[in-house]
Amino acid sequence: MTATSTTTVEQPARDRLNDPSGVRSVLIALLVVVGSIAAVVVTAASAATALRLTGVPDPGWLTTYGLPVMTVIGQISAAIGFGCVVLAAFFVPAQEDGTLDAGGFRAMRWAATSMIIWVICALAMIPLSISNVSGAPLSETLVPKNLITAYGVVADGRYWLWTAIFAALAAVVARVTMRWGWTFLAMALVFLSLMPSALLGHSSSGGAHDLATNSLILHIVTAALWMGGLLAVLAYAFGDGRWRTLAVSRYSRVAFWCLFIVGISGVINALVRMSLGDLFTTTYGLVAVAKFVAVVIAGLIGGLHRKYTIRELEETDDPRRSLFVRFAAVELVVFAVAFGFGAGLSRTPPPVLGTANVSPMELKIGYNLDGPPTLSKLLFDWRFDLIFGTFAIVAAIVYLRGVYRLHKRGDRWPVGRTVSWLLGCAALLIATSSGFGRYAPAMFSIHMMSHMMLSMLIPVLLVLGGPVTLALRAIPPAGRGNPPGPREWILTAIHSPYSRFITNPFIVVTLFVGSFYVLYLGGLFDAVVENHSAHLLMNLHFLVSGYLFYWLVIGIDPAPRQISPMAKLGVVWGSLPFHAFFGVALMMTGTVIAEAYYRSLQHPWSFDMAADQRMGGGIAWATGEFPLVLVMLALLVQWRRQDDRAARRFDRKEERDDDAELESYNQMLREMNSPVPAAHGDDAVEPKG
Repeated sequence: MTATSTTTVEQPARDRLNDPSGVRSVLIALLVVVGSIAAVVVTAASAATALRLTGVPDPGWLTTYGLPVMTVIGQISAAIGFGCVVLAAFFVPAQEDGTLDAGGFRAMRWAATSMIIWVICALAMIPLSISNVSGAPLSETLVPKNLITAYGVVADGRYWLWTAIFAALAAVVARVTMRWGWTFLAMALVFLSLMPSALLGHSSSGGAHDLATNSLILHIVTAALWMGGLLAVLAYAFGDGRWRTLAVSRYSRVAFWCLFIVGISGVINALVRMSLGDLFTTTYGLVAVAKFVAVVIAGLIGGLHRKYTIRELEETDDPRRSLFVRFAAVELVVFAVAFGFGAGLSRTPPPVLGTANVSPMELKIGYNLDGPPTLSKLLFDWRFDLIFGTFAIVAAIVYLRGVYRLHKRGDRWPVGRTVSWLLGCAALLIATSSGFGRYAPAMFSIHMMSHMMLSMLIPVLLVLGGPVTLALRAIPPAGRGNPPGPREWILTAIHSPYSRFITNPFIVVTLFVGSFYVLYLGGLFDAVVENHSAHLLMNLHFLVSGYLFYWLVIGIDPAPRQISPMAKLGVVWGSLPFHAFFGVALMMTGTVIAEAYYRSLQHPWSFDMAADQRMGGGIAWATGEFPLVLVMLALLVQWRRQDDRAARRFDRKEERDDDAELESYNQMLREMNSPVPAAHGDDAVEPKG
């Protein structure tokens, strides 16, 4: 059975979710033990080299081996929490009233327990990280005075504290969640708890750290979903969950793409820090190869596992538990080895240290720029963005697949919408991966060009593509009596209270225009511009806030709030002055925004930063008005089409009732123009006029 099946599924009477043999606990213990052993082995092979290259005193065996062990335990716990939340959100359905069923409820409790363990590990990593960086023994680091002093200096300690905060919030939400909609908040918090790990270690420093960090984000998230989802689904199946066939089927689709992304991102991340010649000649290379082999083996075993598991679940009412245990144990052991290698790899120095022979610009943004931006460089000097560039390509492919599905069954889809969506995806790729994206971190004016494309141009094109309408038409309904699928999830999201809140015109305009003032004129840009994660968040905010704004005012997709064309025009006209004033204020600002950061890049060419900022303000003013004018034209076109549709509905109604309304109106006119009797006498008089 799949998510889009249209046949009614017979359900068991109850959902026991028992585990009398304790298989779930045994598998988790096996994961932790095997992963810890692998991490310790790799660390032992590289610890001496790491100390020699960094020049830091030996902090002692407790720190040296405690770091990788805590890392493995914490990452496995986070992965289990992530997988359990995804299970409750997507793999098993909730009840008709939105309350979690027994499977989803139990999964959220498992997630809460896993995230508490993640909190404990993250807090333990703070003194361990400080001890490792300073070379002081862990006993000295744990002295409160030393710990507080070092915390403000060692960045790793702050990252782990944020991990603990997000993990704690995720644990609380998972523990109290009773309804399906809240699983998404828990999922977002678990995701955020994984992000600081991607910003630590070798990937966050030195040359090409933009590629390394982006690839590590993809790697960590998909690996956690892959392994955590497997354990969650197996635990659900062990407990005789009534939707076990559906859960395994849905997970198998996700696992395939996780395998692909984990493999590709892992290769990219490894090659950033070494050459192909280092793969078999250095400890770092050998561990990276071993981890890749473990991932491939896990993928092959997983394919066989899901193939036979699904067949067993579909063909028998009482599937053999030994089948699950055998495949699950082997696959999870391989997973544990891969996680252990990953933890050990983070403690293994790469062949070339990330900060060796690196220019200030490369150290800050990840690469060098050899000259000022020219038209040819902006158009042809590309550096692929693994996050937004990949999203642009995937979004185009998925959209075309939906159009093909409609075409295959004989339905038509407007060509203009397809062209608009593809142009939006192409613009997103250009804004983040071409010379515009390459120069954006180094020059304020180019940053503003990219900003305007992300917030003003790309959202207009994407909204006019009507992706939600396409999805609702291309994805078949689940069918009466079947668990909800992607189509039902989309409809639920559109009509949720959160969607109604976020599409409130006041909220939308505040996010769209007000964020300009807070970010650039409020000093926030100065504070966060050096962080790679801040650039990712800024780009995401520009894209999402712009999409929400244009979805409200010109969107052709169904929306939680339907406002009249006149109200839409008022929203656009009300936004114009604020946007224009922002551009003017930026041009008139006397101080250079983020001046210290731009000077620290030490550009190999000279340019006036104040003039560059004024140019950025001019770009914000000029390019911001043009899309809004296009929006007003689109609104006028929609207004005319709405009148045309109303006229056609009126004509069809008149045809059905033989022009009854028109005849009634003509009769009224005839009565108004007919002679009326005089006040006295029998003579009739003609009405005046």
